[in-house]
Amino acid sequence: MMLIEETAPAAEALPVAALRGHLRLAQGFDGPDDAAETAALAGFLRAAIATIEGRTGKVLLKRRFRMQLDDWRDRLGQALPLAPVHAVERIEIDDGSGTVTALPPEGWRLMPDMQRPVILPTGVVLPHVPRLGSVTVTFLAGFADDWQGVPPDLAQAVILLAARYHDDRSHEDGRHALPFGVSALIERWRAVRTLAGRGLREGR
Repeated sequence: MMLIEETAPAAEALPVAALRGHLRLAQGFDGPDDAAETAALAGFLRAAIATIEGRTGKVLLKRRFRMQLDDWRDRLGQALPLAPVHAVERIEIDDGSGTVTALPPEGWRLMPDMQRPVILPTGVVLPHVPRLGSVTVTFLAGFADDWQGVPPDLAQAVILLAARYHDDRSHEDGRHALPFGVSALIERWRAVRTLAGRGLREGR
């Protein structure tokens, strides 16, 4: 499975002001409000968002992803690796010889789920993927377009982690372990992530 992030969070959606305020309140940070500082804080926030999303499988700010598979994990239903998913925009099958066919939307439907959204066939099974081919699913995932729509505990976890990255910016090893407070904030959002169709059958 290959997962590609096609769009990145917009710069204006990042909570730079919240991070700047947290640093000044908690640590006496008093850097200038200039473009260089803003860019640096935005970088810490992007790194923190990526870490939180990687640990939870939840997308904080809405954006587009493309998932490519050699074949369906289960033709009865294909789980998606991220949540929440707002829409599956298109599904394409490559026959391995250069011919790409877009599946008609009426042939499948999205079953939303906060832990494991699933693409289900409207018929018996999802369409066949040729032996040397692949299937590509393009979908839109994320809690919100702006930071106000991100769940408060996840939003706070990002601020705390970005502040830690700011403090440890000269020590790269500091980025490997989550602070306890961050781990506690994201714990309820963590889920076992699987693309295996066998898990779909067992969960029904």
